[in-house]
Amino acid sequence: MELVSKRLRKLVVEALEGGGRGHLGSSMSMIEILHVLYDGYLNISKDNYSSPDRDRFILSKGHGCLALYAVLADKGFIPTEELKTFCKSDSRLGGHPERGKIPGVEASTGALGHGLPIGVGMAVAGKIRKKNYKVVVLTGDGEINEGSVWEAAMSAAKHKLSNLTVMVDYNKLQSYGLTKEVLDLEPLVDKWKSFGFATVEIDGHNIEEIKTVLNKLPFHPDKPSAIICHTIKGKGFPFAEGNAHWHHKSKLSKEEIEAMYACLQ
Repeated sequence: MELVSKRLRKLVVEALEGGGRGHLGSSMSMIEILHVLYDGYLNISKDNYSSPDRDRFILSKGHGCLALYAVLADKGFIPTEELKTFCKSDSRLGGHPERGKIPGVEASTGALGHGLPIGVGMAVAGKIRKKNYKVVVLTGDGEINEGSVWEAAMSAAKHKLSNLTVMVDYNKLQSYGLTKEVLDLEPLVDKWKSFGFATVEIDGHNIEEIKTVLNKLPFHPDKPSAIICHTIKGKGFPFAEGNAHWHHKSKLSKEEIEAMYACLQ
């Protein structure tokens, strides 16, 4: 695992230690994706996050906000030490991200299926206003069981939103078990293509592969883009990888926190 991946995961563990609970598995599957997005691809920083010309990023799977908070802290949007206030009553770092409270958060998410519809609206607005900003939505594979995702996908294709990209964190697992057993998504690539998206699939933990594919966007001048990111839920912590019990932990023990830190040595 690359050093940056370990560093960001350690920040997540520090937040978990402070809050005593959270969605570890859901956050660990998208660390590398968020890192690459904020490390040069997206035109958004601690200095321009209110600019009308900034790029827009929406974490549609809002329950994975620990990873987003870690990346925002790493990039200076929020103080690193604030991560330890996660989920405390007086903290702005709640179990789901809130727009207006946290710099760099474009939308309040967590109610699943809303991120792509919001992203479509932002992309349409960009076209109308002749803005060059990009809109990227990161959604979960369990989340795309929601019908609103596919309604938004149809609208994106109709409006030829080449400024819109959806990235699917395809970790194959959700809170109730394996995605294929809860509601099978396959053939997922063909589904997105049939909804009018130019679609590719990648290893969502390979930093160089993520960089390469993002630099090829848009994949088609008149179509929205979709990137299916094959990932591992709980990546970086062998006891949590592919384990639905680590989708969310409502009470973390001292021993569990110590085991997480040990994995990152």
